[in-house]
Amino acid sequence: MCKVILDYTRYRSFHMAKELKFVMLLDCYGDLLTEHQRSVMEQYYCEDLSLAEIGQPLGITRQAVRSLIKRTEDILLNYEENLGFAERLGKLRSCFDRIAAAAETIESDTLKKEILTQTETGRKLL
Repeated sequence: MCKVILDYTRYRSFHMAKELKFVMLLDCYGDLLTEHQRSVMEQYYCEDLSLAEIGQPLGITRQAVRSLIKRTEDILLNYEENLGFAERLGKLRSCFDRIAAAAETIESDTLKKEILTQTETGRKLL
């Protein structure tokens, strides 16, 4: 599982957002990649390994690793452009969050509990 450390400086926030985007795309479309592509992307984005740390056991240069990552990023962006699953997934999660927040204002405990249960079930299905 990928872990992202938050750093709120302007540069880091932009860089983190880009990294998070690729983590999300990898989560959505990772099974469509080759095992090699997916493994390198997970090592880079999820395990935060350097290009040298990734390349050494594979017997390839840092430049070859970087090239593979850039090509795979392009593939993931193309999948998202054509399929749009990651964007839709984000919108669905946001929708469930708004429904759950609105449910908290309902006075009927039975109805509130049912809505919250169903929104949680929906989130798990995503």
